[in-house]
Amino acid sequence: MEYSSWLFVGFTLLVALLMFFDLRVFLSGSHVIGLRDAGVRYAAWVSLAALFNIGLFVWLGNEKGLEFLTGYIVELSLSVDNIFVWLIILSYFGVPTEYRQKVLFLGIIGAVIMRGLFIAVGVTLLNLFGWVIYIFGAFLIYTGIKLVLRKNAEENLEQNPILRLTRRYLPVTEEYQGQHFFVRQKGSLLATPLFMVLIVVEVSDVVFAVDSIPAILAITRDPFIVWTSNVFAILGLRALFFLVAGALVHFRYLNIGLAMVLSFIGFKMLISDIYHVPTTASLVGVVGILGVTILASYLPARKEADASVNDEVTKDNQLD
Repeated sequence: MEYSSWLFVGFTLLVALLMFFDLRVFLSGSHVIGLRDAGVRYAAWVSLAALFNIGLFVWLGNEKGLEFLTGYIVELSLSVDNIFVWLIILSYFGVPTEYRQKVLFLGIIGAVIMRGLFIAVGVTLLNLFGWVIYIFGAFLIYTGIKLVLRKNAEENLEQNPILRLTRRYLPVTEEYQGQHFFVRQKGSLLATPLFMVLIVVEVSDVVFAVDSIPAILAITRDPFIVWTSNVFAILGLRALFFLVAGALVHFRYLNIGLAMVLSFIGFKMLISDIYHVPTTASLVGVVGILGVTILASYLPARKEADASVNDEVTKDNQLD
């Protein structure tokens, strides 16, 4: 389907306006975002995505509406792993809680830009060379396998080549200097540890863009649907981080679930010339995999919590 270039421009300007509003209203000063605040913000972003999705159903029909919804859920599920990596990065560098939202806000800007570039390249490649879909499919299956076998992400930070190169040529202060990325000391311009954190966060955005764009292109090749579903899923990530970061440790089977989603989508791409998997089937498959993963993670965690409470009660009774 052909779209006017003004449609992309208009949507991008709308996103810029929303992010500016988020910057002016929610990012003024350095303060810790509480659960209630994060919940309200995330609900606002989800509501905007839902309203946009309803508009697509009315304006472009059921197929495009389902493509957006499926793409949004796929991107959102993969973004949960992104949040987990962000948490490791921020913990590894010991970033004070009140400084985290500024880094994540800029990280999301980088993620939006990276998604735009990768979408343009991915759609162009698929239109010019149809066989690229098999490379994308095989890559997603490989990424799924790698996700299950992934080593400790904190150990990988030490070997990050971008971080090592930056440290080698850019002088960095020993301690954080408020929310500043650069400071001038004794006539010299120095980077702060917060700038190093931003670099690692942006590099992680590039890595996740490489994974997520082939996944959404398996759902639809419509550039407008790909772009809008990705952007709406990304915009709420900062609020989602503060909402669920503490609970991520309980999702013990998260990697397996995401690996299954990637492998499912990759397999769909590999058989695309033989059988076209309907969008509805893709949506049901992705939601089903994620639902089973969450349930499988929740039940053992609930049993362990109940067992811990029972142990405490037993100890109290013995003391009495």
